[in-house]
Amino acid sequence: MARRLKDKGYRIAAVQDRNRHTAETLAHELDCERAATPARVAELSNAVITVVSDDAAMREIYAEGDSTSLLAHAKSRLFINCATISPTVHIEVERAVERHGGNSLEACMASSITQARQGTLYLMCGGRPATFERAIPLLEALGSTIRYIGDAGEAAKVKALVNMVMNCNTAALAEGLGLGEALGLDLTTLREVFSQTGAASRVLETDGEDMHLRAHDCYFSAAHAAKDSGIALALAKSTGLTLPVAQATCDQYERLVAAGKGGLDKSGIAELTFKSRMT
Repeated sequence: MARRLKDKGYRIAAVQDRNRHTAETLAHELDCERAATPARVAELSNAVITVVSDDAAMREIYAEGDSTSLLAHAKSRLFINCATISPTVHIEVERAVERHGGNSLEACMASSITQARQGTLYLMCGGRPATFERAIPLLEALGSTIRYIGDAGEAAKVKALVNMVMNCNTAALAEGLGLGEALGLDLTTLREVFSQTGAASRVLETDGEDMHLRAHDCYFSAAHAAKDSGIALALAKSTGLTLPVAQATCDQYERLVAAGKGGLDKSGIAELTFKSRMT
């Protein structure tokens, strides 16, 4: 995303990451500062884009009373938060930023690394309408589809459901291919038939060949799949709904994580369904 913004003429003031080497390498490439803390990024910037892994990380970078957090320099700043986290945390962040004189917008991404680099992200946004309007130039540089969903937390709900359904589709595809292998079917032929029938899906396009070839280079990790399905299941619980398919999918991803394979791409769930692979 930082590379894309630089290509579009924006000046990148600073980057910061828990992985210092990654941040230093990117800062050198973009000719910007490798900030030691989130606070330093906010100090140097008019707008700050965040992408973190989970609720705990989000609360850490927006911690109240912490001189190293983004809130230390929130006044007049625009914060665009792209992580898939619990809707309630996006609401907490918006309130905290506004108390400190800034503006916060959730811009949840339904895309991955390739789309981020190309500026073709699908962005679902939640927050105050005026904040969304303020963010539009940056969002248009990053995404080809930008949707305003509603108040803070609403886009995060939609994103949780997107990932829940995607994960269920991924698990079902893995089972179909795993059973196909066990039956002695040619998996290339099977994938072609899937693509031409009711078994077709976006996941088949993105993950089918990877499952077949065991090519699980990470674009969206199994650990994140487990986390995101968990968010959706928590939302379901809050409404009194039971979602057995989503629960089974979450259980499979958690099993993969427990086996030490959480760093694989979500396609790695196939390692649990092919008889010739994990047991």
